[in-house]
Amino acid sequence: MSLPVFHVPDVAVAVTGGEVEVTGEEARHAVVVRRLRIGEQVVLTDGAGIHARCTVTGTSRSTLTASVEKVEVEPPAAPRLVVVQAIPKGDRGELAVEMLTEVGADVIVPWGASRSVAVWRGERAAKSLARWRSTAREAAKQSRRAWFPEVPDMVRTPDVVALLRDAALSVVLHETGTDPLAAVEVPAEGDVVVVVGPEGGISDDELTAFAEVGGRPLRLGSSVLRTSTAGVAAAAVLLSRTKRWS
Repeated sequence: MSLPVFHVPDVAVAVTGGEVEVTGEEARHAVVVRRLRIGEQVVLTDGAGIHARCTVTGTSRSTLTASVEKVEVEPPAAPRLVVVQAIPKGDRGELAVEMLTEVGADVIVPWGASRSVAVWRGERAAKSLARWRSTAREAAKQSRRAWFPEVPDMVRTPDVVALLRDAALSVVLHETGTDPLAAVEVPAEGDVVVVVGPEGGISDDELTAFAEVGGRPLRLGSSVLRTSTAGVAAAAVLLSRTKRWS
């Protein structure tokens, strides 16, 4: 049975044999929800490459202390997978983030495309971004990832152009693509950037801007996938052709 995983940003300060104190929501979940007791083992991670196997040494309703027994440091994955996800309507954004995290995306970029049905503004933008980040964090723990995906602030199309320009491989999922994604050669290093359009599709102006910096329109297959699942399918196709999945 896999050990439960909890996020502790400062776990790196503890060395083997040292003590770590878990507080806040993570401690409440460990003690109240999971009912962990003294002597049980857990994994604490900072989400930035460190996994620490620990034994619980003390609990209260608001804290959990654990002794670090073994520390593993995982280097960043290569190539780095960046998925630019157009903001979907409803809760399908969180669904996309959850699945992208599970499949191995390293950066999930919320994109306010010109044809996005959902619009992030003001307080709604802050709450929606917080939900995406929380979803990514929880999915990363569930998937036992040492590196949690980054979810930056929402970007606009010029920012996406910049990401594509600097990428080792630039992919734009679009039904007009003449070449299949499965035929693309995936680089061993650098950023692989995949752009997933909104429900209303990527506009002609956006496609042109992406193509000017090397963003190739490619297709997944004969069917058109929903925006919340297209990125997951593309990520699986690409990662299956790298050492990350070998």
